[in-house]
Amino acid sequence: MAISWRAVALAALGLIPVMLLPQMATVGTWVLIWVAVVVGDLALAAAPRKVVVTRSPLPSVRLTESATSTLTLVNADSKRLRGIVRDAWQPTAGAVGNRHDLDIQPGEARRVRTALQPVRRGDLLPHRVTIRAWGPLGIAGRQRSIAVAGTLRVLPEFRSRRHLPSRLARLREMDGRSAVNVRGPGTEFDSLREYVMGDDVRAIDWRATARRQEMVVRTWRPERDRRVLIVLDTSRLSAARLGDAPRLDAGIEASLLLTALATRAGDRVELLAVDQQVRARVSGTHSSAVMSTMAAAVAPVHPLLVEPDWTLVAQLVRDRLSQRALVVLVTAVEASSVETGLVQVAATLAADHQVVVASATDPEAEALRTNRETTADLFDAAAAERANLERRGVTMELRRAGVEVLERLPDDLAPGLADTYLALKAAGRL
Repeated sequence: MAISWRAVALAALGLIPVMLLPQMATVGTWVLIWVAVVVGDLALAAAPRKVVVTRSPLPSVRLTESATSTLTLVNADSKRLRGIVRDAWQPTAGAVGNRHDLDIQPGEARRVRTALQPVRRGDLLPHRVTIRAWGPLGIAGRQRSIAVAGTLRVLPEFRSRRHLPSRLARLREMDGRSAVNVRGPGTEFDSLREYVMGDDVRAIDWRATARRQEMVVRTWRPERDRRVLIVLDTSRLSAARLGDAPRLDAGIEASLLLTALATRAGDRVELLAVDQQVRARVSGTHSSAVMSTMAAAVAPVHPLLVEPDWTLVAQLVRDRLSQRALVVLVTAVEASSVETGLVQVAATLAADHQVVVASATDPEAEALRTNRETTADLFDAAAAERANLERRGVTMELRRAGVEVLERLPDDLAPGLADTYLALKAAGRL
């Protein structure tokens, strides 16, 4: 049951006869009148339990894009439904204008729409739908809250796609569509062209040079159909907030950009999101659908406050890859990487694959190292400097094992990883 401001106003109106006839009988009479009006209005209100509510399917949207939640209400009661409906969502869904006035005749249906502006990726869920049906006088009403199923999947924003055109231009140059000499083990012969200053002398084709009476070099095309396996760390290391978002979000952006670039290059990309178990897996997907599949797979993945299981990662990589491939470990390079087993596993994998460890660094760390105005700042600077030295030690250990280490600020990690991929492909190391 619910009462409106009109019920309060009606009760206040009783002060007039009470002041004129200040007796208990007057008060009691007015109370009975008020109760009778409220109960009568309540009895004439439509029953919310007889309203059938359904929610239309919600399409997936990217973060910062808007969506619309549509409810269909059918009045199965014999009474006219006058009231209000509230379509409640979790706060991160950004529901705007989720209260709608209702006036539905018996047997009729109405649609109400609520605008959603999500501020967080993942699967966003609605709370209960609340229907309040008023009586003809609008004094009292019936109320009921019901659960109406629905899920809004918010995909990663993929801000790093702005870096894709420039990287695709470099890929086209490497692919032989522009005359660029690329040489290294594991590349395919493309064509012959005239020698220019700066070309690798090892690329000279002496037989062709003798036939043409001019210096000729071979150009090489990077091999296609290589395997790229991205391992996305979703453990406590990915939960650290770098600026306004967790480290995991920077890793997802880097993974999406690398996937878009590698699929355009003709390589096969797979992804594993792992902490102590596999949280998401993308494999065996056609190149035309891999981006949408990967975005949908990583959208509901969030960091967990558990230690990473790098032994599990090593086993998963061995199970997935039988030939040499590019293995990208998107995680954090910290002093604890030795204890958690990252260094040992990366070194083991580097014996059979090209391994890249990509890590997003804290943009506030440099500010802590340089700010030494007060005693507290000095202690913070000392702690930040020590953490930086320990991280450098881990980085050197990884590089000695043949692992490529990429450390960038969150916004620079995605283009940096794309550049690393192109450099490895140009050098024939994939």
